[in-house]
Parts: sequence; C-alpha cells; structure tokens
Amino acid sequence: MDTHKRFFGTDGVRGVANSSLTCEMAFCLGSTAVEVLGPTLVIGRDTRISGSMLEAALVAGITSRGGKALLAGIIPTPAVALLTRELGADGGVVISASHNPPEYNGIKFFDAEGYKLSPELEDRLEAGLCEAGEDKPEPSLPTGSKVGTAEPIGDACERYVRHAVQILEADGISLKGFTIAVDCGNGAAYYTTPEALRRLHAEVVVINDEADGNTINVGSGSTDLGQLTQLVKRSGADVGIAHDGDADRVIAVSASGAEIDGDYIEAICALDRKAARGIPGNTLVSTVMCNIGFIEAMEKAGLQVVQTPVGDTNVLTTMRSGGYVIGGEQSGHMIFIEHNTTGDGLVTALMLLAALKRSGTSLDALASASMKKYPQTLINVHVAGSPLLEGNAVIAAATAEAEAELKAGGGGRVLIRASGTEPLVRVMVEAADRETAERIAQSLASRVEAELS
Repeated sequence: MDTHKRFFGTDGVRGVANSSLTCEMAFCLGSTAVEVLGPTLVIGRDTRISGSMLEAALVAGITSRGGKALLAGIIPTPAVALLTRELGADGGVVISASHNPPEYNGIKFFDAEGYKLSPELEDRLEAGLCEAGEDKPEPSLPTGSKVGTAEPIGDACERYVRHAVQILEADGISLKGFTIAVDCGNGAAYYTTPEALRRLHAEVVVINDEADGNTINVGSGSTDLGQLTQLVKRSGADVGIAHDGDADRVIAVSASGAEIDGDYIEAICALDRKAARGIPGNTLVSTVMCNIGFIEAMEKAGLQVVQTPVGDTNVLTTMRSGGYVIGGEQSGHMIFIEHNTTGDGLVTALMLLAALKRSGTSLDALASASMKKYPQTLINVHVAGSPLLEGNAVIAAATAEAEAELKAGGGGRVLIRASGTEPLVRVMVEAADRETAERIAQSLASRVEAELS
C-alpha cells in the first residue's frame, strides 16, 4: 500500500468497493481495531451489495486477533452508536458510504461511548493500514480456543426502534392523525423508520424500502426528493421524510412539496425546545454552510449560532466542548445529543414531528414562521485528484470579485471548499435573489473547473 496516502477522510475510510476500498483494507482495519479500541466490536452495515464482502473481511480481521464481532446486520449508523453503548462494547464499526452511489462503500468507527473517533485514535487505525504489506515481523496470532468469534445481535433493530419511540412517548406525544410519507432510499432505514412511525400511531406510506443495494441512493432518498414529493402529493401526506443510505440524516418535504432542509429542521426544533424548556447556553451549533437566514432568525429569537467547518465531527466536537444540545448541518445531519451521540435521521424526524404536533399547524406554516431562507446555489465541480484550493490566485481573485458584487447588491456570501469524501469542489453562493446567486455560482464554478479539472 502507498504509505504516503491518507486513507481516513472526514468520515472514515471511503472509496469504490473492491477497488480503492479493498478486502485487504477491511481486514487490516478489523485487526487494528482490536488493538486500538478493544476486543468487542459491534458491526452494522447498509444495504450495498459490497457490504457483506467487506463485513466478512472486517470480521476476519477482528477474530484473527481474538476479538469478538457482534453483528447487527443491516441497520442505520446511529443504531450502531446506540448498540455500542447499550452492549458495553469497546467500539462500533459501520460499513456504509452514506449518501454516495452504490459502487462506493466505507468503514467508519465509534468509540465505546458511541462517539466518532478522536483524531488520535484515527491516526492509530491509519497507521495499521499504512503498515500493511511492509516487511515487518508478523504478530503472534491466537490459535485454538483463543481465536475470536462472530455473534449476531438478534434484536438489534428492535433495540433501536424501541429507543426512538420512547423519546416521544416520554413526552406523551402520539403521531395519531398524521399521514407520513417515507422514502428509505433503499438503504439502512428500510425497516426501522416505518416501524417506529407506525408504533407511534401514524399512518405511514413508504417507497424505496426494498433494501436493494444496487439502487441505494439512486434517484431517491435525501439526495433526490423527486419521488418523495410526488408521494406526498399523491397520498395527501402531512409530511414526507427522506433518509440517505445509512440513515444518519433526514430531509423533509411539506404537504405543498416544499423542501425542508437541515437549516429549517434545526430552526423548528430549536424554537420548539426553547419554548418548552429552554436551550442550555441559548446556543446552537451549525456549519459554515448554513443559510444566513437561519442565523438571523435564531439571533432574533435570542439564540446564538456557533459555526464550524463542514462535517458532523466538527459539529459534535463543538457541542461536547460547549455543553450544547442541538447541532446540525444543512444536509439534514442533525445531532440531538441528549438522545444519541451521533447524527440520527430517525430521531431527527421524530423531533421535527413532535414540534409539528405541538404547533397544531402545517409544516409549511411552521417552516415559514421559523426562518426566511436566502436564495442559495450550490454547484459541485468534479476535479482531478486532491484539489489545491489554498493559494490559487485565480480562484481567490474570482472569489473576491464575487464578494464585492454581492456586498454592493444587498448582501450575500461565497463559500468554496473541497469535499472530504468525493473528488469535488463545492461552490456555494447566497444572494438577495436567486438569479444573482445562480449567475455568480456558475461563473465561479467555471473558474474552478478551468483551474483544477
């Protein structure tokens, strides 16, 4: 393996399965995880067809070092965090590429408390990958009765569903009277989210719940709301919810077909929580991608917004250090730290639905009352290899020119950043009107493409 390449990105190790993410890598990660985290590890995966292959290699690595693999099967990422804590395991492992296309997969880790790993622990796992194939003495491996084992967790999904349902039941909230449309994106939430909503007495209509690993995230789920929007209108649903492949995020659709993204969801849930019992520190956490309108609305309500770099790990780190309870991203990756230690699409959906229930109004009305969204255009530019944005004089000059135009035209902002999981540069522009946002974003995207592609 190339010892000069960094394998861990913003959310574990990710790549095209059986190409840039191999069984050898999965074996090494499993073996090293026993040494770094401990011998007992919970493993869950999404529906991708490469998941069983990578799981087998990961389990082989764990058991070759005498570890115990507790197999949760196909299950949302946040459920693995929950199970790791509930079962007293030393860590959790999720095999998923989240919102990426079906050919991708990934491996990410939780510590014993259900939190994503510290940089120090990730570096130790990274070292195990880099050392693979080097001319070093083989470690002494267990034999006979000391070889590790793999055991299924028979009630893994049930534990997660029960945990989520009890959050609303504890507040006396029933979803009776709601019709809820759900797009599972043929991913890990194919059973858990519809089941939780039904136990809370909602009428549920579901699409893309076939757990088809060949079509996970394809034209469906939180990255493509077309099917869900049609279902909401066709079924007369009060609200629609869509997950990504591993169900650690959610995007909602109102009865009118309007997209309710993470900014709206965080605003709605924060205002509901503030009215009910207050928010510790009167502070929320979001990222630099959040809409200006979200910040303005929260400040008007007496709430401060701390912005972090993009990535749920950055959001969570800030939440933990400041003692904050609500944080999230525009992509719908929300963390309600009182209920789970990581982004949780089902919990987020339930918190939104509880706020909707208490409001006694429609989701359209609730979203409109929570914040005014500034027009925002996001363009993904495909680039070759790792983009070198910092120090690029042409892109810097184009950005400065765009910012000056926005300032003169009533306000707005520009954000250009490299993706941490794909060979993309994301160009985001907010402006007073959509036409300006789109025009400036297209111009900047062209500059980025010319420089980096």
